Amino acid sequence: MSGKEITIQASDGGSFMGYLAMPESGTGPGVVVIQEIFGVNQVMREITDSWAAAGYVALCPDIFWRQEPGIQLTDQTEAEWARAFELFNGFDLDKGVDDLEATAQALRGVEGCTGKVGSVGFCLGGRLAFLTATRTSIDAAVGYYGVMLPDHTGEDLKAPVLLHIPTEDEFVPKDQQAAVHAALDGNPKATLYDYEGQDHAFARVGGKHYDKASADLALQRSLDFFKNTIG
Repeated sequence: MSGKEITIQASDGGSFMGYLAMPESGTGPGVVVIQEIFGVNQVMREITDSWAAAGYVALCPDIFWRQEPGIQLTDQTEAEWARAFELFNGFDLDKGVDDLEATAQALRGVEGCTGKVGSVGFCLGGRLAFLTATRTSIDAAVGYYGVMLPDHTGEDLKAPVLLHIPTEDEFVPKDQQAAVHAALDGNPKATLYDYEGQDHAFARVGGKHYDKASADLALQRSLDFFKNTIG
């Protein structure tokens, strides 16, 4: 299965690329797939394809387009990591959330999409997935190892959210993990799962912290969550 690139109109003018993958049936709920800090690279395209294979109309937007369109980095060299962190540090969070709302609206307009739309994000995308649940029209959100979440846990959840939290995340200290649990454990719209002994990006195939058992478990939990929330 291979997707195609489409153009998404931004709310404040301009446009950006999104990688769209369709389910074999040609119809299904939508999923906005939110990138890590490496752009819409091969890993993200394959993840998007996998969501399509699971029955979803999947769309991965280029959220770095305002800095440099078309970025595709890997996690394999120091130079690429350095560029990825430059993009992360230069990222406008509010405009990024606006772009994700534009993506959700574009996805609802794709022929075959049922109209229900979820989001799933990784790393920076995990943070943004949480914000789609508080600030956008997204119907459900899944965040993998989201960074800087304590900055946002005071925001009201409009949609249900599922968070995958590795306990040994090198980018999310234990006190931040505890703060997220303290803020959300009693919230009926929030479901949190800890992955004991796992590090950041445990679900990134080919990454140094990839753990197949944990990745498979997280994926099944995500699929079950979306089945119950968006169909």
